[in-house]
Amino acid sequence: MNIPASVAWSLTIVFALLAVPSVYRLVRLAGPGLDPDIRQMDVAELLMIAAMVAMVSPLGGPIPAAGWQAIFALTAGWFFVAALRGRRCCAVHHLISAVAMLYMITAMPRHGMDHGPWLTMSEMPGRLAWPALAVLGVAYFAFDATRSGFAAVRFVRGVPAREALTARPIYRAAMGAGMAYMLVAAL
Repeated sequence: MNIPASVAWSLTIVFALLAVPSVYRLVRLAGPGLDPDIRQMDVAELLMIAAMVAMVSPLGGPIPAAGWQAIFALTAGWFFVAALRGRRCCAVHHLISAVAMLYMITAMPRHGMDHGPWLTMSEMPGRLAWPALAVLGVAYFAFDATRSGFAAVRFVRGVPAREALTARPIYRAAMGAGMAYMLVAAL
């Protein structure tokens, strides 16, 4: 992947800032009567953000790659069952996102043990295994980011700026673009 340090730090900051809307929604919407699907989506989004920060940060992450694999396998399983139960269309998106993250972590070339067990994709030499899966991921996330971007523009027109900053379409467009970029950079 070999992302330049300035880009890696910029992406680290952008991805970390994307945690703010999810945390805000989780704190603001706490209380009885909250739709559990909304909380599940926000928790899944925070997991994705944490992993993406760990992947692009030049420092790596405090959780070993095997830990992230376990987290995303469980997340994918959770949203697979939710999709089967017909809970929400967002369950399918989160399932695809968790599988894509699991793919990136699993298909990342190992460069000896000089990095230890830590997840550091920004310094990863080589390319991801099974590049056809990465191309499918790029297509999905680019399409989803574009669709979410148009939805965000429609949503932002007519809502207060405070609500616009925590809007899920804005977050989803940015995360989709980030996922597509990471997959392209790893090809």
